[in-house]
Amino acid sequence: MPGLPADHLLFARAALPAYGCPDDAELRLLSLSENATYLVDDREPFVIRVHRPGYHSLQAIKSELAWMSALRHETGVKTPDLVRSRAGEQVVAATVGDRALHVDAVSFIPGCTAEEAPEAVGFEALGELAAQMHEHAMSWTQPAEFTRFRWDMDTMVGPQGRWGNWRDAAGLTETDTRSIEGALSVIADRITEFGTGPDRFGLVHADLRLANLMVDPSATDPGITVIDFDDCGWSWHLADLGAVVSFIEETPAAEEIVGHWLRGYQRVRSLPGDHLALVPTFVMMRRIQLTAWVASHADADAAVAIGPDFVTGTARLAERYLNDGSWLT
Repeated sequence: MPGLPADHLLFARAALPAYGCPDDAELRLLSLSENATYLVDDREPFVIRVHRPGYHSLQAIKSELAWMSALRHETGVKTPDLVRSRAGEQVVAATVGDRALHVDAVSFIPGCTAEEAPEAVGFEALGELAAQMHEHAMSWTQPAEFTRFRWDMDTMVGPQGRWGNWRDAAGLTETDTRSIEGALSVIADRITEFGTGPDRFGLVHADLRLANLMVDPSATDPGITVIDFDDCGWSWHLADLGAVVSFIEETPAAEEIVGHWLRGYQRVRSLPGDHLALVPTFVMMRRIQLTAWVASHADADAAVAIGPDFVTGTARLAERYLNDGSWLT
């Protein structure tokens, strides 16, 4: 990972005593993305996360955990429970030699990710959850010094985007580049006209893809637990819909998922026509953002799993966005 030391396991082990665990407790790597997440199997299992340096400040991490906890206790949205250190800290500093990284911990959620069992996910229910999260954020009194970053066009798909530059993607041809640039030009016009009013722009999860949802297919009522708030920040509400179909935007399944999600969402929050008209725009922008992410995170779990035609698929989708008025509408 860019910025994440290759020896992240050592930092995970260095943090264990702060949680009352021996530093040789059994650890299992769960995911490797922006951060490294480990399952700690010691008496009662829990999950620790080793943060890469420079991505979030200590206060930004605490802000993320504050919203996650508020959702758990103030709404019907299921999220992991925060696990504090023995000293009562939300975030600990794990030190290896002269280096230190932030580490936090949350409760273990049984089951599997929705990516592993998509048939167990009710996408209408997921749409309802997203709407509840947005409603909560709009009325929530944030703690003092609450801070998160902003996801706008520059930070999502600009040359200096937070996840990298999509133009650096391997296999991108000049024709592909022209198609994507054409789509971005239209996206910019539509997004500018849409604006950032409080009914459409606010605190969002920003990465509600299947890998960040936990389900338990063996349970009578599996439900959905929302995890990994690492990228939560200020953006358009419909950016959360774009994230749901991450990596499968081109497929017929994506169109079906979008329809179900919108039905569930609108049971909680209405979406006027100008919002619904922007659904293809937010899906397309997310796809370009993911193309940048794949270019800059070649060793991430999700990047390794996708096929080599993902980049050309982004260009194909850009052409569809520009020429097929019926897509996702």
